[in-house]
This record gives sequence, C-alpha cells and structure tokens, in this order.
Amino acid sequence: MTTPNTTLRAVRISMMLSQDDFATALREAGERAGYPLDASKRLVQRWESGAIAVPSPRYSRALEAVTGMPIDTLGFASPAMARVADDGAGGHDVHPSPEGVAAPAAGAAAQASPRANYSGVWLSKYEYFSSGRDSSFVGMHYVVLLQHGNRLSVRSLPEASSNPNSPLTMDLTVDGGVVTGTWVEQTATDGYYRGARYHGAIQMLTEPTGRRMAGKWVGFGKDFDMNTGPWELRLQDSSTNQKTIAKYSRVPE
Repeated sequence: MTTPNTTLRAVRISMMLSQDDFATALREAGERAGYPLDASKRLVQRWESGAIAVPSPRYSRALEAVTGMPIDTLGFASPAMARVADDGAGGHDVHPSPEGVAAPAAGAAAQASPRANYSGVWLSKYEYFSSGRDSSFVGMHYVVLLQHGNRLSVRSLPEASSNPNSPLTMDLTVDGGVVTGTWVEQTATDGYYRGARYHGAIQMLTEPTGRRMAGKWVGFGKDFDMNTGPWELRLQDSSTNQKTIAKYSRVPE
C-alpha cells in the first residue's frame, strides 16, 4: 500500500507550479547542472501518489535546486526504509518497505517525534532596526510551513511579503516546545537593500496551543555587525491545499 507524498504536493502548489511546470523546472535544473533529466508530468504524479517513494540521486539534486529545500524535507521515504523493484519497463522504482521491515525502534521513534504537527499557512512577523534610516521596521510574510519528522521547512508564498519580491525561507528543527534553525531572505533588487541576501539563526518557543511560535532572530547587518530582534509565527490555516495557498498569496495586512 502506497502513501501519498502530500508534502511534495504542498511544496509544488506553494510555488504556483502545475505538475507540467514542475517537470519543466526539473529538466531545466538538470541542464544547468550538466546532466539530462527526462522529468515528466507522469513522474511528478508518481512521486506525489507515493508510487515512487525515493527519487534517484540526480532527481534528488534537481528537486533540491528547484524547491530550495533539502531532499529529506520533501516527504520522500528514507532510503533505509525503502526497497527496489523492477518497474516492468527495463528500469527500477523504489517503494516503501513492507510494514514492519527496517522500522525504527519504538523508543527511538517516540524520542524523535515532535509534540504536534505544525504544517499549514502561517504569518511570519519580525522586527529590525535600519541604521541607514535610523528607525525600526516590521517585515511580514505569509509562509507555508511543512513538517517532516522533527524538521520544519518554511517558504514564503508568492507576492505575500510586506517588502515586495523579498522571498523568505527557514530551515528549522523542533524539539518539544523549542524551535531552532536558520533563516534566509533575498531582498528585492529595486528595494532599499538593493537585492542584498541576509541570513542568520533563530530560536523560538511554541505556545501550548501550537498556534504561535515566538522568539528572537540574530543576523549580520550591512556593516557586518550583529543584530537581533523579535520574530513570531502565527498559524492562519492548517490546510496547505491549492485553495488555501491562493487565499494567502497576497501582501499581509
């Protein structure tokens, strides 16, 4: 019995790409890397349905290049938990192992499992001080948060930033009520920061309801001084379907 890869589907939808468009982006990524890929809509469908549980190394690299996310956060099975089978057409597919085979110990699974599932659309809000303008500002994004085990991947939605054309990504790990990781924001080329790429670290605490995370970010400034400020995420909708993604693909108010 196959398990649909809802994480990959949500990532694709958050990028506003059809399955055809996603396949095209994968082929282009392969060309840029110097190796051909025969990605098709059918292949994307098989990934999302769970018929293929683990992509080949070349496709894994292309998936990371297109999504900007590590392959182990895209909902695929771990290679150690998969088996290879003849696809009946001269090649091979990777499928999840039968139930009970190569499963982690119950104690280990319980230790690694997070206390809640945080997948959904969230409002990201942080504060920062601009030395050039001698004033404090607030940056807001609607983001899609996807959880895979104790890993949380965050990607801002298209046209969903208070600073236009400034996409935000975060790579986080949840341990009980503590969320720790890194963030990256690419500022707009025609904005105040002229396309500068900022990144840093972040740590937040989750409220018992699981609907809000709040903490502090740290990162470097334009003079390579270290700055910090508050950052919070507030859950807007636990769904990541196409209708929800479209609803929040707009500038936060």
